[in-house]
Amino acid sequence: MVSLKIKLISTLVLPIFATGCVSTGYSAKDAGFANASARSSEATGKHTVWVQSRQQAEQTRERVKVLLAKKTIDAETAVQVALLNNKGLQASYADLGDSAADAWQTQLSVLPSFSVGLSGIGTPGLEAYRVLEGAIAANILALATYDKNIKLAETRFRQAQLNAALETISLASETRRAWINAVAAWENVAYLNQAKVAADAASELAKKIGEAGSMAKADQAREHVFYAELTGETAKARLEAKLAKEELIRLMGLSGSDIDFQIPNRLPSLPKGLIKRDDIEAEAIHKRMDLQVARLELDATAQSYKLEDITRFVTDIELVGTLEQERELEDGKIHRSISKTAALEFTIPIFDSGQARMRKGELAYMRAANQLAEKAVNVRSEARSAYVAYRSNYDIARHYRNSVLPLRTAIEEQSLLTYNGMITSTFELIADTREKIDSTILAVNAKRDFWLAEANLAPVIYGGSTGSASAETEVASAEEAESGGH
Repeated sequence: MVSLKIKLISTLVLPIFATGCVSTGYSAKDAGFANASARSSEATGKHTVWVQSRQQAEQTRERVKVLLAKKTIDAETAVQVALLNNKGLQASYADLGDSAADAWQTQLSVLPSFSVGLSGIGTPGLEAYRVLEGAIAANILALATYDKNIKLAETRFRQAQLNAALETISLASETRRAWINAVAAWENVAYLNQAKVAADAASELAKKIGEAGSMAKADQAREHVFYAELTGETAKARLEAKLAKEELIRLMGLSGSDIDFQIPNRLPSLPKGLIKRDDIEAEAIHKRMDLQVARLELDATAQSYKLEDITRFVTDIELVGTLEQERELEDGKIHRSISKTAALEFTIPIFDSGQARMRKGELAYMRAANQLAEKAVNVRSEARSAYVAYRSNYDIARHYRNSVLPLRTAIEEQSLLTYNGMITSTFELIADTREKIDSTILAVNAKRDFWLAEANLAPVIYGGSTGSASAETEVASAEEAESGGH
């Protein structure tokens, strides 16, 4: 028997024609990546790649080597290396590929399926009796809902592109913050190391003076304990600096000998002026990609709801056409016979009118709508907070640079003069020196907080991971600083 399942000529031909009219861009290996890359480049100013072949991997590796060949790695270089070399980012791009494959599969869902079978040859008792079976099957309901399914798949695909861009921006901002934290930590290390050298000299001097009987034991102990405490602070600070650099190394995706790169010992000086953001709220509302993703989610939910409405009463429809051909050798003659049949098959859920599914669709839509509204409110607030933190941290850092440090330096110089003149005690000199150290470290951290706030402007406008709007100023610590970097 040749069994041929058809849905009518139109059912067979129209799906082929429909899919031929739809873009075949979903089938490309890097489908949608160009758009995602362009969106992320607008925010980061950096280039990224989606590595999917050995040749691409080798080219990317060579580019990373060239970037790491620089004597000292600045923030821009660190971010670019991360976007090229971070394997977690490459893994996230697979989600974009999945979405493209889903859309591609949706295009193919209305195409008929083919099957062919041959049986009856050599059956005992039958003379050359053969049955040829073939089938072509398609789904009428899939054809009826084709346009809506394609629109839904396209919406999900656009979401995937935005999410890929968001992952890229997030990595860029995290890497920039890690570089800032690492450099600030090593800047504290460098200063504490200088202070420790001076404290060591004072401690040795106190020891010798004490041996000569010209310094009381209590004053000697104060000099020694100051040096001992400062040594502990520098050791802790050095540990924090090493850990900060390790965080940077992880984000850059480096291992082996590649981790031996150096970073500066000082953060860049404060800029002369600030970036003007007259209407950062409007800019964020217009450009935030996570907000666009939420809008698309609302659209996708509405599209899914419409599909549920169409299929709530009939879940499957199939038209079956049968063509049977028999060939039999009898009395030396070949006899052939052909018969045709047709049937319409569909499924009606008698005890399920689809009301439960429709209710779930309504709730999903309301949830997506409220989440979008909440996201819009949060985006505006985050934009305002980020800019306030940016301006405020600049003022704070400038205050430490222009007021606090000069005053501390003047106090230390006067204390040294009065100490040499035997007007003030050793304890007072040590106290002034310690306060100068603390103020210097606070100034370094204030400068760090400004650059962190500046690094948060891009993700707060475009989307992606942001650090806290205002980093808490802490007294960092350190050990011996290498002059060329770390």
